[in-house]
Amino acid sequence: MIKTLKLKTFYIYGLAVLFTFTNCKKDAETGDNKDIAMTDNILLQEWTGPYGGVPAFDKMKVEDVKAAVEKGMALSLEEIDIIANNSEDPTFENTIEEMERSGEDLNRVFSYYGILSSNMSSPEFREIQTELAPKLSEYSSKINQNEKLFNRVKAVYEASQKTPLEADQQRVVDLTYKGFAMNGAELDEAKKKRYAEINKELSSLYTKFSNNVLHDEENYITYLTEDQLGGLSEGFIKSAAKIASDNGQDGKYAITNTRSSMDPFLTYSTERELRKQVWTNYYSRGDNGDEYDNNEIIATILKLRRERVELLGHKNYAEWRLQDRMAKTPENAMELMEAVWPAAIARVAEEVADMQAVADANGDNITIEPWDYRYYAEKVRQAKYDLDSDEVKQYLQLDKLTEAMFYVAGRLFNYEFKALPDGKVPVFHEDVKVWEVTDKDSGDLIGLWYLDPYARPGKRSGAWATTYRSYSSFDGEKSVLASNNSNFVKPAPGEAVLVSWDDATTFFHEFGHALHFFSANVRYPTLNGGVRDYTEFQSQLLERWLSTDEVINQFLVHHETGEPIPASLVEKIKKASTFNQGFGTTEYLASALIDMKIHLADPENIDVDKFERETLAELKMPKELPMRHRTPHFGHVFSGEGYATAYYGYMWADVLTADASEAFQEAPGGFYDEAVAEKLVNYLFAPRNSMDPAEAYRLFRGRDAKIEALMRDRGFPIPE
Repeated sequence: MIKTLKLKTFYIYGLAVLFTFTNCKKDAETGDNKDIAMTDNILLQEWTGPYGGVPAFDKMKVEDVKAAVEKGMALSLEEIDIIANNSEDPTFENTIEEMERSGEDLNRVFSYYGILSSNMSSPEFREIQTELAPKLSEYSSKINQNEKLFNRVKAVYEASQKTPLEADQQRVVDLTYKGFAMNGAELDEAKKKRYAEINKELSSLYTKFSNNVLHDEENYITYLTEDQLGGLSEGFIKSAAKIASDNGQDGKYAITNTRSSMDPFLTYSTERELRKQVWTNYYSRGDNGDEYDNNEIIATILKLRRERVELLGHKNYAEWRLQDRMAKTPENAMELMEAVWPAAIARVAEEVADMQAVADANGDNITIEPWDYRYYAEKVRQAKYDLDSDEVKQYLQLDKLTEAMFYVAGRLFNYEFKALPDGKVPVFHEDVKVWEVTDKDSGDLIGLWYLDPYARPGKRSGAWATTYRSYSSFDGEKSVLASNNSNFVKPAPGEAVLVSWDDATTFFHEFGHALHFFSANVRYPTLNGGVRDYTEFQSQLLERWLSTDEVINQFLVHHETGEPIPASLVEKIKKASTFNQGFGTTEYLASALIDMKIHLADPENIDVDKFERETLAELKMPKELPMRHRTPHFGHVFSGEGYATAYYGYMWADVLTADASEAFQEAPGGFYDEAVAEKLVNYLFAPRNSMDPAEAYRLFRGRDAKIEALMRDRGFPIPE
């Protein structure tokens, strides 16, 4: 998942802002104000130090946030007004390029704001966040609805239709004009006013939704006693004991309400009632009928989204949202999902039958329920493939996986990663480590990679990538500052961090986003953006290198003995590669289908809980597993708008991923074939959003991607 506030068209908690916050050049009129602001508030100050300047994460304070954001918005709006009121005829240079330069101050503030929101949240920050959300919405509207600014953009756009600009300049103009048009720039005054009011209300709802989920993640902890640890690994028990101790529960063992804690517990714990409790806590986030319940918030969000797009002449939110995506229409996205869904639920039926047989053979006298799925799936894996996930885990050390990712980056991108000593650059938490990224041949600096690997209170769940500074060249090159963020359970002192195969895959996935940032070769900040159903493709593709022989043979070593993973165990892993695909595909697709269908439905008087239940029943959703993200905690969709009606994009991207993987499989050098790797970098990573994604893929593959590759990849029958 990408979490970034640095793109030309990006989202501040769901609200589109149509300009960039990079490479600002100040006008004399604003210089004095800027100097005062930067002197008074560290969050607004220019970054200093090595590597072209780095964020002063060690000096940021929550109490500085409000003033910094408000001052940053004011400075940015001054810059926008200068552009809009330019007396010269609008040109690409004096309008579009100046917009590309605007907002450096606010951009810096949001590097800190994003950390305080996602990695280091606190009750104090959440109060400020709630207060700022409507102000940020108003700020966005002042730009989106600046008639003079839009008229200048429109003039440049119309001129470019007669006399096209250079390819990347034309792309910037097209994207900028389209962004304004999609966000109400051409509405009359009354509709503009209502559009802005809706955005303001939505911004507050998105913040409240997120904070409600975070509340339930922090406050629903299951504490175990020593006699309730059956089936759990020694490493997991030690880390659970430390977390409990840190929470003032010495002598107990804590299962936190995050996926990284829940998933292994449900897989290995022999305590069925406790599995049910942990499962219920996790899948009930935002749905507990209390003041932190999100169902009514979602209903309001849906109504407001529908009203807003109706102002623009669209039938529903999905139609509006997908017009600039690869899928283009909700119908195209649904067609893909519905093509895969029958095979997915059919495979679930097979998996459940296998699990029930194991339970019956053990005399367990149960019927498989959702909190049993992971536990008995592991039993089936052991029986069918003689493959024990916990045995595999002994060879999956976080440090070694990090080295493996660096190896892959070196082979494909020619990058070298060098760990920086603590204190070389500021970090926001002692767990964060930083690496210098350079070109292996020239030694040229590419940027810095920050890693924040562990779960903690105030850190949102999941895994994501972000940038503090993106690459563009039109005003001088600057090094990229990118980060990956995970929620691995921090081990007890002296213990190795051991992760599951799924978590290792996610680790590679998010690193794929970082490589996408580092490899960008674009002139304008806008082009560092992406098309949502395409930007997950590159990271999903990088997952494939985890299972290459080169990575397995060099980096998968036992955490105690240092011995390489046995060839026999590797063979079992590969044979089981499509195991449990029914579960993985169905839990994901259920969320993607609900996301699309709930935005296509009439939002008037919608009962969100009832809609979820009835829609899943219509889809014949297997009762033995839940959606990956139930609606009340579906942050991708309701904490902002980045993935709203776009969660299908992971599968859209996975069609590209499966097809591109076959290109490497067909090559003489396999996944490290130099010729295919060169095309990978040149066409799939470096261009970012400087060309149409479909065109970029055709340059790589020589044709469009085919769904058959996806079905083969998952071991599903190919539809006729």
